[in-house]
Amino acid sequence: MKNRKALFIVFFIFTLHLFSQEFSTPVDYLSYISKEQQDITKNMWKYTKSIAHSKSARKIDATRKNLIKSIQSAKKNISNLKEGYKGDVEYKDEVINYLSFSENMVSQDYSKIVDMQEVAEQSYDFMEAYIMTKDLVNKKMADEYDKVTVAQKSFALKYHISLQDSESDLAKKMKLSNEVFQYQNEIYLIFFKCNITDALLSTSVQNKDIAAIQQNASSLIAYTEEGLNKLKTIAAYKNDNSLKSNTIKTLEIYKKVGEEYAPKVIDFYMFNTKFEETKTAMDRKSAKERTKEDVDNFNKMVKEVNVKINDFNTLNINFINEKNKSIIEWNNASEKFISKHVPND
Repeated sequence: MKNRKALFIVFFIFTLHLFSQEFSTPVDYLSYISKEQQDITKNMWKYTKSIAHSKSARKIDATRKNLIKSIQSAKKNISNLKEGYKGDVEYKDEVINYLSFSENMVSQDYSKIVDMQEVAEQSYDFMEAYIMTKDLVNKKMADEYDKVTVAQKSFALKYHISLQDSESDLAKKMKLSNEVFQYQNEIYLIFFKCNITDALLSTSVQNKDIAAIQQNASSLIAYTEEGLNKLKTIAAYKNDNSLKSNTIKTLEIYKKVGEEYAPKVIDFYMFNTKFEETKTAMDRKSAKERTKEDVDNFNKMVKEVNVKINDFNTLNINFINEKNKSIIEWNNASEKFISKHVPND
């Protein structure tokens, strides 16, 4: 299962109404810093696209490293403006602080997130923590950039520069991508909660642990009902209901596993236990000690257990095939959803 979400740095590129073409004007000063930020935005978009459309971990990491280099380059270039604009360094310093924060987040915090990703699928709590951590990093980035925006507007007001608050095309694409991943993650957590519980149920079936089967089946039913109720409150994304409908279908299959499959497995194991006990009792008796009734009952159970084994094998094959098909369809739907809604240009 794949749950991909970008670490977003959103840079807002402001359109400047130039009052002078002289290099020493405050407008040129703002334009210079804006150009440095725009280069970072381009690399951020490449990184976002690689997460959405690439399956190569090497390519994704390579674009992340390029992003870090562009942040470092911008920080160096802006730091060289030691005097700022005629001794006014407030805006420059705020931008440098933000770039330092961004560099640390992308190079260190995201590395920690990658480590979390490696264990995320071991439990629902791990997966939830992994997604929440990414959301928290994004929020921190956005909060820090708000300070840059305030500083930029303050500088523009001070020097009577007119700013048109219009996002660049790249910034719009990244905001859209963030929206897509947030929608996908909300549905993914619903799916994953049932998926991991079903995996625990499968393990308890393999271990022939009846108590664990009952517990996990009960949890699976509860989680599917919970998930189906949550999905009722989630609208289609821009008229695209594919991911939601695939999740509903998968959860309904998981619910059937809990309600129909698990009880039949328990019945089989309980009968098999009874058969093994009867067989052990028969083996302890000598041929002379075995009554006709004992032999008839045992032979009857042998026929029953053979039928039940065949039914059990058929049951396993049918449910496993149905589940696997559904999971494959869900993963495909998830990948297609992201590919469809995250721009690739």
